[in-house]
Amino acid sequence: MSVEPRVEPPVGVDVDPLSFAEVVAVARHGAGVVLTPAAQEAVRRGRAVVDALAAGPRPAYGISTGFGALATRHVPAQRRTQLQRSLVRSHAAGSGPEVEREVVRALMLLRLSTLATGHTGVRPATAALLAGLLDAGITPVVPEHGSLGCSGDLAPLAHCALALIGEGTVRDARGTLRPAAEALAAAGLAPVELGEKEGLALINGTDGMLGMLVLALTDLRLLLRTADVAAAMSVEAQLGTDRVFAAELQRLRPHPGQAASAANLVALLADSPIVASHRSPDCHRVQDAYSLRCSPQVHGAARDTVEHAAAVATRELAAAIDNPVVVGDRVESNGNFHGAPLGYVLDFAAIVAADVASMSERRTDRFLDRARSHGLPPFLADDPGVDSGHMIAQYTQAGIVSALKRLAVPASVDSIPSSAMQEDHVSMGWSAARTLRRSVDGLTRVLGIEVLTAARALDLRAPLTPAAATGAVVRLLREAGVEGPGPDRYLAPEIETAVGLVRSGAVVAAVEDEIGALR
Repeated sequence: MSVEPRVEPPVGVDVDPLSFAEVVAVARHGAGVVLTPAAQEAVRRGRAVVDALAAGPRPAYGISTGFGALATRHVPAQRRTQLQRSLVRSHAAGSGPEVEREVVRALMLLRLSTLATGHTGVRPATAALLAGLLDAGITPVVPEHGSLGCSGDLAPLAHCALALIGEGTVRDARGTLRPAAEALAAAGLAPVELGEKEGLALINGTDGMLGMLVLALTDLRLLLRTADVAAAMSVEAQLGTDRVFAAELQRLRPHPGQAASAANLVALLADSPIVASHRSPDCHRVQDAYSLRCSPQVHGAARDTVEHAAAVATRELAAAIDNPVVVGDRVESNGNFHGAPLGYVLDFAAIVAADVASMSERRTDRFLDRARSHGLPPFLADDPGVDSGHMIAQYTQAGIVSALKRLAVPASVDSIPSSAMQEDHVSMGWSAARTLRRSVDGLTRVLGIEVLTAARALDLRAPLTPAAATGAVVRLLREAGVEGPGPDRYLAPEIETAVGLVRSGAVVAAVEDEIGALR
């Protein structure tokens, strides 16, 4: 989900974990960074350990040896700078489309956060240069394909490390493609010559997977509140009941997400003249369809899943991922770079996006079938037969939902061995993260179409008026240039307007301005 950059205060990168909000501020909104004094001291202490081991007679992995399947090769002191440079160059082997700026900035920030713990052994100047690139808005070009999610995101991180040595291609703060050395010079920065272990420390992390997870979860939290808004509009316009969302019924199944979603629906539909119009003994409808009645159960399960994923991401933000790592006065090999914890929840979140979108599409479809829409015109058309109304908008939803179901097939169950069978089980977490970004975009579009269609249906219920909250969303659309019911017109721009209002958070903001914060 792309958002226009805005002016943000710099984020302090400390030995303590970054928050979701700090990651989003730097990655998405262009905030600069500063290494705190505590972080600088931790980096100095970690480097002293590496320098002592590099000067010693015994081989130390990543410092005076090769890497991966070549870990038994001892490298003499005079070849170690070349070793680190060769590592970065050879691992910068990605291919395909350019990864989004916000993803690369998140990746760089999270690598810097790990460097700041002092557990990687980089020099202070190297950490400072990575901070300098973020502060100057210099973004290395990272191709989409190349990471297996183990050992971390090697290829994407190597493309970033390449910029630190003045090689490769970057985009400057204006988005212009430039050689890295040229962009660094223009920003008053000088490339570094990597010392022992630094190449490995710059590329051996789960930062791409984690960055994309944090961004996606931030978006999903907003989208799940938006889904409650869309569901309320659909329940109201399809003459559904709000009784099923009562707190006493939700307490019989005490899932926290379900309770929050149901409470939102109650608040959204409060004092609705449309709902009140059929709350009488004359109404013979026994139960609403599942897509209306069970919205809190599905949206709630989605919320609980997102919060589980957020707990995993929070633990990962507190991690120092590298191999080997500096622990006390020694350097030890480990397996913390494996992406399984992230891969699993990235896949789980894609399932959530697909299912919430699927329910949204089913609610939308009910508006268009006169046999199920309770008095609305076929396809919400002005002159059915001459006009098609929102018929094809639902086709667009259906096409997206079908794609989302395919994207929900988990990547983390796959593994292709690499590095001469040294890396014989990998997470595919990067692939799961790339899939999740597409899933989040698809859910945004599906919800936008539901909001657009439900708003038209609410207008068609005149002279009855909607609740204050749902009516605020209808007004938002009209003020954004989406006209009310009438003869067919060019629909794609209206869909994009609705999608944009969902993506930006304007739909939720309009509701919250009217009735207060949603849960």
